[in-house]
Amino acid sequence: MISSLRGRVISAGGNSIVIDVGGVGFHVNTTPALALASREGSEASVHTTMVVREDSLTLFGFGTRDELDVFDLLIGVTGVGPKSALGVLSALSPEQVAEAVQRDDDAVFRKVSGIGPKTAKLITVSLAGKLVAPAATARPAVAAGGAADSVLAALTGLGWAERVAAEAVEETMAAASDTEAASVPTLLRLTLSRLGPAQQSGRSR
Repeated sequence: MISSLRGRVISAGGNSIVIDVGGVGFHVNTTPALALASREGSEASVHTTMVVREDSLTLFGFGTRDELDVFDLLIGVTGVGPKSALGVLSALSPEQVAEAVQRDDDAVFRKVSGIGPKTAKLITVSLAGKLVAPAATARPAVAAGGAADSVLAALTGLGWAERVAAEAVEETMAAASDTEAASVPTLLRLTLSRLGPAQQSGRSR
């Protein structure tokens, strides 16, 4: 079982990235936010799980361990396949998933492509008691939820120091319109532009 990968990004786009590890290119299915944040030639580190089917071996990867843990829980729910679980995490942060489950709010899951009313309800019922919605923490306020949380997770997963990434996201949020602030791809693109090549030295090692 491959539980994590670290290496040079060969290609990235859509819902996947290819990471070169020791001369072997691993195709990793991931969220659009992480794919967008991954740049060819840069180093990436992802938490992964391998889904084994009769006719395929597929890697799914995430910038944080929390995302991976939620993914593993989701694919354990009847009717939720890997693609649907990835769709949930493309739209919601792990914290938002936990909050929805705690509130028994299946409406947020019905908005995800491929998940109908019955499956959405099964998610809240099956995951009840398995996820804990976060209380206030010492994490930067910008990570409170929504698009900002997903962008911060993507950036820190790619190696940016959390403080540097959080400050950039907070500054971007302050300057962004409501529409821009609600879109993960748009907010991520704007934040990456703000970070810029000059700040690469601010990444954690």
